[in-house]
Amino acid sequence: MVKGPGLFSDIGKKAKDLLTKDYLQDQKLVVTTETDCGLSFTTGSIRKGDLLIGDILAKLKNKNVTTELKADTNSSLHTTITVEELVCGLKTILSVTVPEPTGKFEAQYHHEHAGIGSVVGLTKVPVVEVNAAFGGDGFVIGGEVALDTGSGAFTKYNAGVGVGKPDLSAALLICDKGQILKVSCLYNVSHESKTSIAGEVLHRVPTKDTTVTVGTSYALDPLTTVKARLNNHGRLGALLQHEFRPKSTITISTEADTKALDKVPRVGLAVALKP
Repeated sequence: MVKGPGLFSDIGKKAKDLLTKDYLQDQKLVVTTETDCGLSFTTGSIRKGDLLIGDILAKLKNKNVTTELKADTNSSLHTTITVEELVCGLKTILSVTVPEPTGKFEAQYHHEHAGIGSVVGLTKVPVVEVNAAFGGDGFVIGGEVALDTGSGAFTKYNAGVGVGKPDLSAALLICDKGQILKVSCLYNVSHESKTSIAGEVLHRVPTKDTTVTVGTSYALDPLTTVKARLNNHGRLGALLQHEFRPKSTITISTEADTKALDKVPRVGLAVALKP
């Protein structure tokens, strides 16, 4: 379990997950099998219109080292090696892709009052990213920057603050080099029914366009969850997720434009099987 305030990417994550996680407009199938020695295989396929994309992932975990090998339909092989607790609080991740000579090295350090991460591209002229979050007692402040070592220009810089209590969390983020302002909030209404509501206000400074999104999540029973979201542009989304056997789920989601009801709503289906 990650201790402390986490990383910068964790600021506002609870509201973001409620409003976006598991919403899908394509067809997706994921099957995972495991062996007693800690080796697992996951095959996944997703259909986007007439395009079918698939991959197979092999994962082996031995003590604090996890090795992943993934091959996809683009004939690429992705290798990821993760070492947990290399020293106290330090996590390292090495990723390499072939035949394209690409990769990155990532290090994360988690402390009771700080979370620091860095990513270095494994190229001749790498992009270096650094992010940090500091806080305690339900308050966190953080930021992230990315530097192109070739041009010496910053390709990304974001900042944000977050507050969190057992039933309430909120965040203010300045993203995309100050071009986007985002405010989000999540409130847990009931623990018994797992009912939560969330809202997000996203303002694009250059165009002065503002998007307001509200959403809710409710557990019909211990195995079935429904979600819904709506924004001020009339985009309405709904989702039903059911766990029909331990760790195996089926998710049906749809999205419609309430300002153009003559258009057919988009429907997505995802099935995750873990025998």
